[in-house]
Amino acid sequence: MNETTEVVNQVSQNVPQMSQQTGMWGMILYCVIIIAILYLFMIRPNKKRLAEYQKMLDSVKVGNRVLAAGIYGTVKKVNEKTIEMEIAKGVVIEVNKNAIANIE
Repeated sequence: MNETTEVVNQVSQNVPQMSQQTGMWGMILYCVIIIAILYLFMIRPNKKRLAEYQKMLDSVKVGNRVLAAGIYGTVKKVNEKTIEMEIAKGVVIEVNKNAIANIE
């Protein structure tokens, strides 16, 4: 009976340690799954959208009709960070390139 009691005591001491280790790995797996879901549904599409927007900004040319800061106009000059656009005959304004919402 002593041997059986010793075996039961050893097993009962090891069970909480095993369940704690299993719980820790389960939590780590849960966190990895959540991060993967966030990447697939939020980060990756946003990066794709930003790349398309940057491509659109790089394609701005003189003569394009653009919507920038809520104002429609025709591009007259393209600088590194700004564009000059004519909003009415003889009225030219300078607008930051990042304000461009759409190219027509």
